[in-house]
Amino acid sequence: MKSFSYVAQDARNNQVKGKINAEDEQDFLKKIKEKGLFLKDYKESDSSESKSLYKFNTKELAFCCRQLSAMLTSGLTLVKAIDILCKEQEGEKQRAIWLDIYENVQKGESFSNTLEMHAGSFPEFMISMVGAGESSGSLDIIMQRMSDHYTKENKLKNTVKSAMIYPIILLVLCVVIVIFLFTFIMPTFIGMYEDPSTMPFLTKCMAAISDFLKTKWYLLVIIVVGLFFGIRYALKMPNVRYKFDRLLVKGPGWGPLIMKIYTGRFARTLSSLYSSGIPMVECLEKASSILGNRYVDERFIDVVDEVKQGETLSGAITRTELFEPMFTSVIYVGEEAGALDSILEKTADYYEDESEAAVQRLVGIIEPVLLIFMGLIIGMVVVGIYPALYGSFESIENE
Repeated sequence: MKSFSYVAQDARNNQVKGKINAEDEQDFLKKIKEKGLFLKDYKESDSSESKSLYKFNTKELAFCCRQLSAMLTSGLTLVKAIDILCKEQEGEKQRAIWLDIYENVQKGESFSNTLEMHAGSFPEFMISMVGAGESSGSLDIIMQRMSDHYTKENKLKNTVKSAMIYPIILLVLCVVIVIFLFTFIMPTFIGMYEDPSTMPFLTKCMAAISDFLKTKWYLLVIIVVGLFFGIRYALKMPNVRYKFDRLLVKGPGWGPLIMKIYTGRFARTLSSLYSSGIPMVECLEKASSILGNRYVDERFIDVVDEVKQGETLSGAITRTELFEPMFTSVIYVGEEAGALDSILEKTADYYEDESEAAVQRLVGIIEPVLLIFMGLIIGMVVVGIYPALYGSFESIENE
C-alpha cells in the first residue's frame, strides 16, 4: 500500500489538500475521482517528485476528437485508433497520457472509465459524452460532435484574446505615459518655481505624486503585487466569489453581454449532451458547471430540483431570470414540438454568433474608458505645469 499526497479542487472550485492510501497510481486516481475532486498536483509521500497533471486545452481536445472520429468512421477499432493518436502527440506529457489510455483500453477497460482515471487532464463534459457514446454504440458520431464543440470553444477563446490585444496595449501605453510624465516631465517644470509655496494646489498634488514615484516607487510595486494576490485569495472565498460572479452577470452594460456569451456556451453544451441520450437532469448539471460561474451554479440547483419534480425546462429556466426571454421561448417551442435537441443546436449556432458580437462590444466599452483615462491624466499634467510654463515665459519677456 502506498500513500499519496495531493492538491485538488472540489466542485465549488475550493482548493483541497490531503493524503490517500492506494495500491498504486491508478487506484489513487480512481479514489480521487470517487471523491468528486479535480486533481491538480500529487506525489507519493516517500517521494520528493511532484507530478503535475497535464490539462489538455481546447485546441488539443478538438484535434484528438476529430482524429478519433475520422478513424472510427473509417472502420478502425478503438484500440488501433488510440494507438495511432498516441503516436501523433507532439508533447511527451500528452503522449504519456494517451499511452496509458491505450494500455488500459487494450486490457479491456472501457474508454470512458480510462478517461476518468485522467479526470484532471480531460474535462468532465468529454468523459460524460464518451460514456454516452459507448452506451449508444455511436462513439464515432459523439467524437465528431466533441470535435465541433471544442473547435467552437477554441474559436471563441481566440476571439476574446484577439479582441483584448488592443486594450491591453492601450493600458500598457497609459501606464508608461503616466510614469514618464510624472518622473521626467513634471520635475523639470516643478524646478521652475523658486518658492514651492507659490505652486497651485493641483501642481502641489502632482509634485507629491512625482516625488513618490521617484523616491518610493518600490512601495507602489508592493501595493500592486499585494492587491493582485489579495484579490486572487479573496476570489477563492465562496461568499466573495459568489458576489463577484453575480456582479459579472448582473452588472450594468457588461452583464447582458456576458450572459450572451454564457448562453451560447450553455446552449451548445446542453445540445451536445441531450442529443447524446444523457438524462436531462445530468445535462443541466454539467451544462451549468461548464460556465464556471458560482452564481449561475447556485441558480441551477433550483432548476435541477424543479425538473426532477416534473417542471418543464423552459419554466424552470425562466424563473432563474438569467437568460433573455427569446432563449426560454425557443426552449418552450422545442419542448412542445418534441424537437428540443435540434432546436437547441440551432439556438446554439445563433448565440455563438451573438457571443462574438458581445465580445467586440465589451472591448468597445473598455477602449474609450482607457482613452478618457489617458486624456484626463495628460490634461491634469498640462494644467499643473501651465503656471510654471507661463511664469517662465513672462520672465523671458521681462528680460
